[in-house]
Amino acid sequence: MPRTSRIIAKTVGLSLAGFLTLVILLIVLIINFDWNRARPWINQRVSDATGRHFAIQGDLIVKWQQPESQQTSWARWIPWPHVSAADIVLGNPDWAPANSNMVAIRQLNVTLNPWPLLQHKIVLPSLDADTPQVALLRNKDAVNNWTFKSDGPSSWEFRPEKIVIRKGSVQLDDAIQKINAKADIDTLDPDKEKIYGIGWTVKGSFNKADIRGEGKAGGVLSLQDESKPYPLEADVRVGKTHIAVKGTLTKPQELAALDLQLNLSGDSMAHLFPLTGVLLPETPPFSTSGHLIGKLDPKQSDWIYEKFNGKVGSSDIGGTLEYQSKQPRPLLKGEIVSNLLQFEDLAPLIGADSNAKKAERGAEERQPSNKVLPVKEFNTDAWDALDADVKLTAHKVVKEKDLPITDIRADLHLNNKVLQLTPLNFGIAAGNLTSNIKLDGSAPKMKSELKLSARRIKIQQLFPNLDAAQTSFGEINGDAALSATGNSVAAMLGSSNGELKTLINHGAISKLLLEEMGLNIGNVVVSKLFGDKQVKLNCMASDFAVTNGLMQARTFTLDTEDAIINITGDVNLAQEQLNLTINPRSKGLRIISLRSPLFVTGPFKDPNISVDKGVLALKAGGAILLGVVAPVAAILPLINISGEQQTDCANLLQEVQKKPTAPPPGKTYKGKPVQAAK
Repeated sequence: MPRTSRIIAKTVGLSLAGFLTLVILLIVLIINFDWNRARPWINQRVSDATGRHFAIQGDLIVKWQQPESQQTSWARWIPWPHVSAADIVLGNPDWAPANSNMVAIRQLNVTLNPWPLLQHKIVLPSLDADTPQVALLRNKDAVNNWTFKSDGPSSWEFRPEKIVIRKGSVQLDDAIQKINAKADIDTLDPDKEKIYGIGWTVKGSFNKADIRGEGKAGGVLSLQDESKPYPLEADVRVGKTHIAVKGTLTKPQELAALDLQLNLSGDSMAHLFPLTGVLLPETPPFSTSGHLIGKLDPKQSDWIYEKFNGKVGSSDIGGTLEYQSKQPRPLLKGEIVSNLLQFEDLAPLIGADSNAKKAERGAEERQPSNKVLPVKEFNTDAWDALDADVKLTAHKVVKEKDLPITDIRADLHLNNKVLQLTPLNFGIAAGNLTSNIKLDGSAPKMKSELKLSARRIKIQQLFPNLDAAQTSFGEINGDAALSATGNSVAAMLGSSNGELKTLINHGAISKLLLEEMGLNIGNVVVSKLFGDKQVKLNCMASDFAVTNGLMQARTFTLDTEDAIINITGDVNLAQEQLNLTINPRSKGLRIISLRSPLFVTGPFKDPNISVDKGVLALKAGGAILLGVVAPVAAILPLINISGEQQTDCANLLQEVQKKPTAPPPGKTYKGKPVQAAK
């Protein structure tokens, strides 16, 4: 070998030996380095990056271990760092309570795979946290402590492959949602739990209601395996609302889909809104069970509560509902069916249930003792939380006393704070009651519109407990058109404008019939006029104009075999006062009492009947007009009257047959209401 070549080879050999020596010395230095000396530098860098105080207050130890996973060729000989840090704290922002920490960890053990660092990936084959404590805060200004300062998206990818949590906890204090709760989390014994990896319990409060619950989930390592559904199970109570779920999560890292059996129960479905974001009405106590399927996507998520069934009060319910997170508002659509609906279970919708029932379902409002019309206000603030398109069907309706409603069908539409029932139909007593209701909640005072028609309702079938000899084969027909402003039934009726019209042809009036109807005033009036006998009714016609809640009788006449009875005066819906005069005109001399008028006055709750101006105390019960003043009242006749003894009825039809109209909500007609355009 030439001398030059030998010199080069010797030089290269010395350089390589020097480099290897340097590498060995570096490795020895790293292995034996006291990493506690690096803690101030690490603490400062993390504090600068997060904008929070960060400190490793205990020992920082780095050990080098042979990789557990299989590495190819020479890579398996390169040890991986195993980092152990004690007493780690991450502070809160300046607005949080002084000397408080967002995160505190007693001991953190991490194994790092160094090779992915070359690709800007932080891969942790194992992460073991002993007694990690996380405290999440959000104040009344919606500022939270889990949002950190950011310079934009990081180019680094973080991927833990195995996480073990021992005796961890998460505390949430949220002033916006009014949540103050703590969840304790621990890794479950794998010898006892084959499916679940972690368990948790929670206690605290939500909107002043107690929270308590427990649950289990798959191991954290399972989060990385997209081929296997991730198991979930939870049982939580918030106040008197109970939520239980059991099922799986698909592609847990992406939250791609949920498949759960969901059981819900509580005092009122309205209480679910803060928990679910789904706007539901006030109801009696309820319970449901069904299949919940969630298809989760960053742009739009769909939730389907499929083939659920359950109870609301004493009524059964079932159906399928779908929730779509669309823009500008989510959409709730589907169908709810009840095979047997208790009529009283509808009362909470308008606050018409008793104060005792209100207390049971946790409602704050109470009905004043001197009021008949419900004063509960509809809370329209949440009406813009979603839109809705839901079909409601009740195949049979029952009441304490038989109510011959064969079915109820309604199409409910909520769009941009405007709620419409178009239509709301009742099959009743071989006839039907159809209505269209519109409630506009976009203004502070809700605007409402009602159009209603009753057709061929058979009087005898209205009261099936009475035999044919005690009632009649007559029919009820009619129409109503009302508009109003106000946020309760009482406020709406008290400000209403429009017209109400009714007609009954043929039939009979008796004390027994009115007792069955629960109309005590009518019972007393009939007793005063006709005694206890049954009186043949040729027809009854009424035509009321309504202005600012004052119902004025333009026509209110009963034509019986003995007399024609004209009723004049008004009904004040705003003040719940009656002011009516009943003037009988005898067709003969058979009934002397028909010569004296009767006065019906006083409040709805305790009305009075007097002859001349003397007052007779009556038991509270209802008024002969309450059926007319309720939202389902007043009607347009579609029948033909004929016969020599019915000429008075034929004359009445000229006004009553005209279709009633109503002005826009909040407006009144000048003078007599105009007729609807043909």
